[in-house]
Amino acid sequence: MNNLHIDSITKSYNEKVILSDVFISCKKGEIKGLIGRNGCGKSTLLKIVFGTEKADSKFVRIGNKIIKNLSDGRNLINYLPQDNFLPNNISIKSLINLFLQKENRKIILENEYVKPLLDKKNQSLSGGEKRIIEILLIIHSNAEFILLDEPFNGVSPIMRDYIIDYIKKTKLSKGFIITDHDYENVINLADSIVYLQSGFLKEIKDENELVELGYLTKTIYNTVHN
Repeated sequence: MNNLHIDSITKSYNEKVILSDVFISCKKGEIKGLIGRNGCGKSTLLKIVFGTEKADSKFVRIGNKIIKNLSDGRNLINYLPQDNFLPNNISIKSLINLFLQKENRKIILENEYVKPLLDKKNQSLSGGEKRIIEILLIIHSNAEFILLDEPFNGVSPIMRDYIIDYIKKTKLSKGFIITDHDYENVINLADSIVYLQSGFLKEIKDENELVELGYLTKTIYNTVHN
């Protein structure tokens, strides 16, 4: 089985260290949760892994293949950015045909939430509708590993629950690294958690550690688990 191995990631802006020798791994069938305070570098890390952000140093490998750039990772890694990325003035049906291989289109074209939107153009969709289309396109690409940056941004609670269930159902064939400002969703969805703080990534083996690290208060921790 091919694993995603990410190592030696360093990144600085104007001499400020954002990421310091970061290591993270993910295997197919695993949902890895990446949490940390706003501005700590979570999105930067995902963009570096995907290949759209340059790093001071990095080592990314899937199986025996070393991923040095965006081209190397094509059909292996895909990334959902925080902001909407689909072009306007194109129908949703055309976007599905454009973005996906033929064998992957049918499951989205027949999706209960997507079917009513097929003839609409992207700019006429609500923020939540755009997000579900984008997530489904990324998940059903040929990529083995999916990086999701704020997937629940702008979606209703019903759609959030649908997305969570959908990711769980599709994780058998793919590996996921997911980050979201709503840490509760990430904690409840992920098989394992890593915490980014001051440029360093720490594996969280017990969620009580998030209280000790000051990320959660004891009150919030108890609320999440009750």
